[in-house]
Amino acid sequence: MASNSTYDAAAIQTLEGLEAVRKRPGMYIGGTGSQGLVHLVWELIDNGVDEAAGGFANKIEVIFHRDKSIEVIDNGRGIPIGKHPKHKVSALEVVLTELHAGGKFGGGAYGASGGLHGVGASVVNALSSRMTAEVDRDGYTWKLDFKDQKAGHFNGGRFKRGHDLEKLKKISKTKTGSRLRFWPDWDIFDPDAIIDYEIVRDRVARATFLVPGLKIKLVDKRTGQQQEDEFLSRGGLKDLVEYESKGDSVTKVITFNGIETFEEKVPVNGKMTTVERECTVDIAMRWVAGYDTSVSSFVNTVPTPDGGTHLNGFERALTRAINDKLLPGTKKLAKLAKQDKDRAVKDDVHEGLVAAIKVTFPEPQFRGQTKRELGTPAIQSIVYEVVKTQLTAWFEGEGPKSHVNALRDKVATAILNRMASRQTLENKRKAASLGSSGMPAKLADCRQHGINSELLVVEGDSAAGPAMAGRDSATMAILPLRGKVVNAAKATVKQVLDNSEAQALFTAVGAGSGEAFDLDSARYGRIVILCDADVDGSHIRCLLLTLMHKYMRPMLEAGRIYAAQPPLFTTKVNGENYRAFSDEEKESITAELSKGNRKAENIRWQRFKGLGEMNVDELASAALDPETRILKRLTMHDAEQAKDAAKMFDVLMGSNVEVRRDYIIKETALFDREALDV
Repeated sequence: MASNSTYDAAAIQTLEGLEAVRKRPGMYIGGTGSQGLVHLVWELIDNGVDEAAGGFANKIEVIFHRDKSIEVIDNGRGIPIGKHPKHKVSALEVVLTELHAGGKFGGGAYGASGGLHGVGASVVNALSSRMTAEVDRDGYTWKLDFKDQKAGHFNGGRFKRGHDLEKLKKISKTKTGSRLRFWPDWDIFDPDAIIDYEIVRDRVARATFLVPGLKIKLVDKRTGQQQEDEFLSRGGLKDLVEYESKGDSVTKVITFNGIETFEEKVPVNGKMTTVERECTVDIAMRWVAGYDTSVSSFVNTVPTPDGGTHLNGFERALTRAINDKLLPGTKKLAKLAKQDKDRAVKDDVHEGLVAAIKVTFPEPQFRGQTKRELGTPAIQSIVYEVVKTQLTAWFEGEGPKSHVNALRDKVATAILNRMASRQTLENKRKAASLGSSGMPAKLADCRQHGINSELLVVEGDSAAGPAMAGRDSATMAILPLRGKVVNAAKATVKQVLDNSEAQALFTAVGAGSGEAFDLDSARYGRIVILCDADVDGSHIRCLLLTLMHKYMRPMLEAGRIYAAQPPLFTTKVNGENYRAFSDEEKESITAELSKGNRKAENIRWQRFKGLGEMNVDELASAALDPETRILKRLTMHDAEQAKDAAKMFDVLMGSNVEVRRDYIIKETALFDREALDV
């Protein structure tokens, strides 16, 4: 192909300094949406946590300001302010403008820190339109501002470039710390990217479990109604397991720890050199009644949601120790033992498991800049040996006999349920092969499948009719729910597979369920949950989301599950439709429409008790038409909240009167007596 352009040495370009981050932000923070924005906050918090882990700090404060800036304060040693010997500017400026600059290389300033990439604070500056750094150190408060990543100082609204630090005030020589405030660059981040306070709150709570004695304060000023939370832990990972535990205990909290050394080759002065590392392993775990699993893993002070070598070692050791020492001779498994089918698999062992794993060692190697997965190979065998040795000892006498027996019974029951479920599945496959093997009879399928199609899961037949009439039949399929959705948070695999509504959903999507779920095989690009905007609808939505979280998780992780937001009220004024999703919003709209000569009592609102009360046009506008409907993308965080909500619905609306009575007595303070109809 002919071209006028030339390809020579002059055509080769390099990205200098922070330019690489701005050019490809996803490589450093995972994307430019909400997740990437929150990651910037993590980077600064992690720096403070590293100071605390080293024994140099005990307080961190995170403030979300009304102007969308975020401030992170710690009382650590303070970022160094002296001239850097190589760059000839302050170390503070180097830390905030050079990609691979920090005190975490070579083990000098930090024995073990959040990571080795050295890109944290500089990446925050790279993706900010403005940043202010204040450091308490050497008897003074020092300040340096940044605009568009360049150092200088703001004087009123004007910015003057420069490298010298401003000496703000004299302070006690013993006072130290850092204050970093940044304004995200909205030319880079998506306009609708937000920092979810609850997500930050959960992460911060976990951080305090990693560093006992560290106090972290959150302050949210964005709404005008200040919200504050404070977190402090003394018990470390044991407290975390207690915090995550839901339901009755099967075992007490078990704690393991160990220190092992390993060797690895690293570049030292330009040469690959073998060095010896020391790795500390800390683990807390217990089993609770139920089927949910909660395993949190950390490297130094950084959560690793994608696991890595430390988690692989833990899981292998857990399964091996249980199979070798706990299960042999179990009466419940006698029949399966004769068929050599009595050994547990990962899912059996993980039923009801709540665990926290933390490894601490210098210069961890992560897979990717966002530090979601540990890659250091030697850590797997270290964790494996610590867990297998100490858990075996716990089984053989160190653990309370009643707890060991209860765990044995729980794992054996899980194995039996798994085998029964497998048989149930096989029977259904055989039955299908003899029959039509088609889709659920109640499914109104679409003509086109793939990434641009969607499955609307609709509450009840009354809403299914208008939904079918108002949909785009080319790309929208309708699956009405006609029975109770099983609560996957407390049901066995067999109970889920036997549930007709769950089976209809799995069959319609066509990608399997559980560990076998294959996202690429999904017949629809998205699933949209469409339920009534009332308490019953919320219950069904919680149950559906809980089911999808456990058995269709890749769909959720890929951001392909949504909830339609049908209004509670609608009105029409001067030919324009208005929707309200709550009583408060209805009153607000009424007040706005009543300005002028229009009287509020003349504005007639229609309340929808359910989707079935909407006509075809109303339902299409609220939930089917891409131009007018409101969809909420559901996340893993929403799923966790849904599980808790589903459990609470069971307490308040279930058939167990004693459980409900005990809850009401215990939580009397939560009830508004004036609102009760008594």
